[in-house]
Amino acid sequence: MTVQDNDTHRVSSLGTHARLSKPVELGNEYDVEITDRGKSGTTDGIAKIQGLIIFVKDGKVGDKLRVKITAIGERFAKAERVIHS
Repeated sequence: MTVQDNDTHRVSSLGTHARLSKPVELGNEYDVEITDRGKSGTTDGIAKIQGLIIFVKDGKVGDKLRVKITAIGERFAKAERVIHS
């Protein structure tokens, strides 16, 4: 397996794992479409960017909007809608 320059490589007691870079960057804005809802009781909508799940605060299914990434985890990211005035 080849690890790119911007990727990190680590070894754990379970073996070798490569952590690839994410398709989003903290603070950057992206255009997304909300395709699903988060767990019951949350107001998060779910979008995907190159397969990465993006939880969008107050997103509703069918919304097409611009979001700003506020947090990035191992398997998902969080974002808020961007409102330009």
